[in-house]
Amino acid sequence: MKIYLTLIILVALLIIAFIFGSQNNQMFTLNYLIARTEISVATAVSLFTTIGFFLGIFFSLLWKFVRMVKPKSISNKG
Repeated sequence: MKIYLTLIILVALLIIAFIFGSQNNQMFTLNYLIARTEISVATAVSLFTTIGFFLGIFFSLLWKFVRMVKPKSISNKG
């Protein structure tokens, strides 16, 4: 049940982010270390939401992996 609630909230937040982005057709300049690009707000919201989603999944899986491995290494020492 917890996973369904989490997925519903995640989908709702993604829909809100994409609606917000689609309502803003303004262009802005994105400066980063190497280059500069001009993109619309909708593209930026989509890009950063996707990057944030994948970073969250990556760190969540990394945390689960570390917690799985850590008890095994402690039990081998004792």
